[in-house]
Amino acid sequence: MTVEKVVELVGESPDGWKDAIEQAVEKASETIHNINGVEVKNLSAVVREGKVTGYKADLHLAFKVDGS
Repeated sequence: MTVEKVVELVGESPDGWKDAIEQAVEKASETIHNINGVEVKNLSAVVREGKVTGYKADLHLAFKVDGS
Protein backbone atom coordinates (compact mmCIF):
# COMPACT_ATOMS: atom_id res chain seq x y z
CA MET A 1 0.00 0.00 0.00
CA THR A 2 1.24 3.48 -0.84
CA VAL A 3 0.63 6.41 1.48
CA GLU A 4 1.02 9.99 0.34
CA LYS A 5 1.06 13.19 2.34
CA VAL A 6 0.04 16.63 1.08
CA VAL A 7 1.44 19.90 2.43
CA GLU A 8 0.45 23.44 1.57
CA LEU A 9 3.10 25.93 0.44
CA VAL A 10 3.26 29.48 -0.86
CA GLY A 11 5.93 30.26 -3.43
CA GLU A 12 6.94 33.85 -4.19
CA SER A 13 8.91 35.41 -7.03
CA PRO A 14 9.41 38.83 -8.61
CA ASP A 15 9.67 37.12 -12.02
CA GLY A 16 6.35 35.33 -12.49
CA TRP A 17 4.00 32.59 -11.33
CA LYS A 18 5.93 29.81 -13.06
CA ASP A 19 9.07 30.85 -11.22
CA ALA A 20 7.16 31.07 -7.90
CA ILE A 21 5.97 27.47 -8.38
CA GLU A 22 9.40 26.20 -9.37
CA GLN A 23 11.08 27.99 -6.44
CA ALA A 24 8.61 26.48 -3.95
CA VAL A 25 9.10 22.95 -5.29
CA GLU A 26 12.89 23.33 -5.44
CA LYS A 27 13.11 24.65 -1.87
CA ALA A 28 10.73 21.99 -0.52
CA SER A 29 12.76 19.24 -2.20
CA GLU A 30 15.70 20.14 0.06
CA THR A 31 13.88 18.56 3.02
CA ILE A 32 10.95 16.63 1.50
CA HIS A 33 11.78 13.51 -0.49
CA ASN A 34 9.67 11.51 -2.94
CA ILE A 35 7.75 14.55 -4.26
CA ASN A 36 5.49 13.29 -7.02
CA GLY A 37 3.00 16.05 -7.72
CA VAL A 38 1.95 19.63 -7.20
CA GLU A 39 -1.47 21.22 -7.52
CA VAL A 40 -1.68 24.98 -7.96
CA LYS A 41 -4.58 26.16 -5.80
CA ASN A 42 -4.39 29.91 -6.31
CA LEU A 43 -2.33 32.56 -8.08
CA SER A 44 -2.05 36.12 -6.79
CA ALA A 45 0.12 39.17 -7.30
CA VAL A 46 1.49 42.03 -5.22
CA VAL A 47 0.75 45.48 -6.62
CA ARG A 48 2.63 48.62 -5.61
CA GLU A 49 1.99 52.04 -7.12
CA GLY A 50 -0.12 50.54 -9.90
CA LYS A 51 2.47 47.96 -10.98
CA VAL A 52 2.77 44.23 -10.34
CA THR A 53 5.91 43.76 -8.24
CA GLY A 54 5.60 40.16 -7.11
CA TYR A 55 3.86 36.88 -7.83
CA LYS A 56 2.55 34.28 -5.37
CA ALA A 57 1.41 30.71 -5.95
CA ASP A 58 -0.47 28.69 -3.32
CA LEU A 59 0.38 25.01 -3.82
CA HIS A 60 -0.51 21.57 -2.54
CA LEU A 61 2.60 19.41 -2.75
CA ALA A 62 2.19 15.61 -2.66
CA PHE A 63 4.89 13.12 -1.68
CA LYS A 64 5.13 9.44 -0.88
CA VAL A 65 5.65 8.67 2.80
CA ASP A 66 8.90 6.75 3.40
CA GLY A 67 8.34 3.03 3.89
CA SER A 68 4.97 2.92 2.17
